[in-house]
Amino acid sequence: MPPRPLSPVLLLGAGRGEATCGILYLAAYLRRNGVEAFVRLVDDDTDDETIAQSMTALLSHVKPQLIGISLKWFNHLSRGLLIAQTVRHIDPDVRIVVGGNSASYFWRELAAYDCIDDIVLGDGERPLLSVCRRDKAPFNCVTRAQDGHPKRAPLGYVQSVKSDEVFYSHFDDMFLSGIDRHSFSGWVQPGKGCSENCVYCGGTRGMEQASFGRPTSFLRPVKSVQKDHHEIVGRGWQLRYDFAGGTADFLTHAWQGHDLSRHAVTYFLWGVPERSLVDALSATFGRVYMVLDVGCFSQTQRHDLMRRGLLKPCPTDAELFDTVDFCRQHPNVKLEVCGIAGLPHTSDEALREELPLVEKLLERGLDVGCQRLESQPGALVTQHADRFGMATDAHTFEGFVDWFSAHGHATDGAFPMVRYRDVKLEAKVQKHFEKVYRAMQRGKPTRHASLHTRWVSNVGAQADVSLGEWLGTFRVPPALAQRRLRVIRSVDGAGVACAPDLNERVFADPNVQTGAVATAILAALELFRTPANTDEAMAQLRRSQKLPPGLVQDVIAQLADGGFLRVAK
Repeated sequence: MPPRPLSPVLLLGAGRGEATCGILYLAAYLRRNGVEAFVRLVDDDTDDETIAQSMTALLSHVKPQLIGISLKWFNHLSRGLLIAQTVRHIDPDVRIVVGGNSASYFWRELAAYDCIDDIVLGDGERPLLSVCRRDKAPFNCVTRAQDGHPKRAPLGYVQSVKSDEVFYSHFDDMFLSGIDRHSFSGWVQPGKGCSENCVYCGGTRGMEQASFGRPTSFLRPVKSVQKDHHEIVGRGWQLRYDFAGGTADFLTHAWQGHDLSRHAVTYFLWGVPERSLVDALSATFGRVYMVLDVGCFSQTQRHDLMRRGLLKPCPTDAELFDTVDFCRQHPNVKLEVCGIAGLPHTSDEALREELPLVEKLLERGLDVGCQRLESQPGALVTQHADRFGMATDAHTFEGFVDWFSAHGHATDGAFPMVRYRDVKLEAKVQKHFEKVYRAMQRGKPTRHASLHTRWVSNVGAQADVSLGEWLGTFRVPPALAQRRLRVIRSVDGAGVACAPDLNERVFADPNVQTGAVATAILAALELFRTPANTDEAMAQLRRSQKLPPGLVQDVIAQLADGGFLRVAK
């Protein structure tokens, strides 16, 4: 008789904020195969103490026999290790498994930590189930043996276009709180992998081949992607796709049977899209936001890198603006163009081209995203920076762990960088980047809460729930679990939870507004159901709610910044 599986299972992301959608696919697969699996999708722990507190509460509530930690991105390494060490201290008997791209790349180094029992290499569905079933030799796994030395199984499980076992399900069962469930941003993976080998990226075709055994990118079976949409369309307000999203024909079949006219969609693309895809997105969704990755903002540098085989296919400036002009014919389509500053093989000519291109994009009403070149494990420019006359802040496992540990386990914006060794060239690159950045900031739309601005509420949805339902009963004292609060979402997706009858001295949580602030938020949104000027609203709220004028003005400004108010026409 086979042993009873390790169940329940708790799956976590190692970063702050929303975890990757991979843990949702994994939890769904485990549940369909008889393993009770839960996810904590959103992690808002700020330091070692709050991590220990939440892990203690989670383990006490779920009582997992196995904890899986997603090390998808390299900036999760140090925080993932901290979580694993904390869990080991709280419960020495729970089995701790890590997986994801960074775990697959750094498996040798991670295997040295006694807080990690197993490392899943590559695609995780069947290997993780195999670990849960206590199989003696789970494939795709590095498992700690009794002698303390890790044993690495071959990559016997590699997903492909024929893999139909991966799809969303059990969304009513796997989440531990309302805030987790409502924070899901609608990610769908129509495809997996990458077909390119860009110089700056740690997720290239070559890296996927080495870490996942995946020879190239592929689209999942359309029926599996249809199941994803069946599970999530009615539970959210938006969908999001990344580079491997497929063609208009593929997605049209995946959307079949769903009315998405009130949904928003965000689509991240390499280069420029086919016009048929733009037409399909515009006709299907209420609002479309497309992010076009063009490598960098210099056509000269872009083409030089492509010629050297260091950059994916990218458009010429003329091709980019043809696409921009076509997209602007669709009123519900908004574009962002993004690129990286400081890529290898720059020149004075390349640097001079960056700002004019950005300014032309901003003049057409587009958003622009730009960042300096960051270090990524396995990326050619990171591992061999000297070949390009460059230096990197980190390139080894220890280097990345130490860097992020020194920066408070940052997972939401701070990264080690790659820079030119030539001091004068580096100064030029930085100077041009700062010019581009200032232009980007000037081009961003602002919501000014001046006294004469006329606002109207921009609420997408709202619901009354209990405090325990929203935060999870493990985060709320039993005496307060049934207290009611109002959860409000703006049309643009921002959310706020208000409990005006709760005092922060009685209960404080960063995800819930209480007392006078909550009262001001709810009263302002109710007042702005009909258009009103800021000064008119402030006067009415002071009279009706007896709120301090400074608080009312601050709340109106914050509601405007969060998209809960829009300028009345």
